[in-house]
Amino acid sequence: MKESYDLVIIGGGPGGYEAAIRAGQLGMSVACIEKRINKGEPALGGTCLNVGCIPSKALLDSSHRYEATKHDLADHGITTGEVAIDISKMLSRKDAIVKQLTGGVAALLKGNGADWLQGTGKLLDGKGADKQVEFTPLDGSAPTTITAKNVILASGSVPIDIPVAPIDNEYIVDSTGALDFTEVPARLGVIGGGVIGLELGSVWRRLGSEVVVFEAMPEFLAAADKAVSKEAAKLLKAQGMDIRIDTKVTQAQVENGKVLVSFDAKGQAGQETFDKLIVCVGRRAYKENLLGENSGVELTERGLVAVNDFCQTNLDGVYAIGDLVRGPMLAHKAMEEGMMAVERIHGEKVQVNYDTIISVIYTHPEIAWVGLTEEQAKEQGHEVKTGQFSLAANGRALAAGEAQGFIKVVADAKTDRLLGMHVVSAGAGDIVHQGMIAMEFVSSIEDLQLMTFAHPTISEAVHEAVLSADGRAIHAIQRKRK
Repeated sequence: MKESYDLVIIGGGPGGYEAAIRAGQLGMSVACIEKRINKGEPALGGTCLNVGCIPSKALLDSSHRYEATKHDLADHGITTGEVAIDISKMLSRKDAIVKQLTGGVAALLKGNGADWLQGTGKLLDGKGADKQVEFTPLDGSAPTTITAKNVILASGSVPIDIPVAPIDNEYIVDSTGALDFTEVPARLGVIGGGVIGLELGSVWRRLGSEVVVFEAMPEFLAAADKAVSKEAAKLLKAQGMDIRIDTKVTQAQVENGKVLVSFDAKGQAGQETFDKLIVCVGRRAYKENLLGENSGVELTERGLVAVNDFCQTNLDGVYAIGDLVRGPMLAHKAMEEGMMAVERIHGEKVQVNYDTIISVIYTHPEIAWVGLTEEQAKEQGHEVKTGQFSLAANGRALAAGEAQGFIKVVADAKTDRLLGMHVVSAGAGDIVHQGMIAMEFVSSIEDLQLMTFAHPTISEAVHEAVLSADGRAIHAIQRKRK
């Protein structure tokens, strides 16, 4: 550890560690402060790599393979004996993937000359040319003060706690605890019908749990295009997930090794008992001991760090990124913000395009979107035209047994410009990138119509969807247009 750096980053999650790597590539002296301990060892990667994106996807993949083996292989003429799941082995695989990736991040920081300081960081004073950062090591030794020309705040977020369902880490757990169930709960309650709740509920439903999702909002997936939310609800309910919208949990308490959940469903009181309850009602910015009294950093009314479009705070040389600032709490957003902050410190004029940030829900089929929904486009004054194509008419999807869902595009009818793409399908998180790239290049619907898509691929449904916007889809009967 040096006494002074060109850049100190507080937080080693996706945004922080990518910023550290890029700073090292640009020749800066850089330190990345991270306090996380995972399975008894210091770990980089933040929530995403340790207890979020990566471990949840590992479990989603394992559970999907189990369900497919148990229920779908017979359709292909493949017969098996009795199918069983070894939960401990599934969890060990998940932990091994996490360890491999977090270890890889540590190697990348070292290989790019960035120092990983294991402990906590606090910005004491960010007003001068030399910023003052207090570093407290995990080993219990005395805090030291580091000076830095620039600072990036990247401390991330933590799950929101709600008083009506206090976490006990045994029967009532948050999203982290839901990754380590040692056995399949017979009945599983989930508070929160958003991305995290649907993904974690999907894991354990596939493995045999009876899953009930309590969503307080009157609409399911309110942020998604209405056609997408309607299709997603239909498919998830058909899979056996009991999704109850406009249902607010009023109390959850443990009695005799079970969780008794009281709720209000559209004005009607009810109670049900579960073996486990997952609380995933969102996340909040993590600012505990991040800012000293004289740091000088301004906060918003919501308690986030106030930044401009380039993630710079009110102080020169102090930036904040990721879940600490406005915008969606997404790892890839934090990554790009971290890269942008470093590039701007280096003197480059780069900028994140927030209009093309992708959202993905890793259920099966996946749900993904980029840009404006049809409803948002109309609210913003666009004269809208849409195109939609069902995967049920796509040859590759049928051959793969993945014919659920659709692809929808939203465009401006006057300019023909693509405004949004919305996908419900296997691999939707990958397919939607075609829409993102097209939007980055300000593509028109006609641009996509004139492209040649390989046959047979699921991506052909993108082609059909953009053709459909002008009544030209080939593999669907459409009303003739004048």
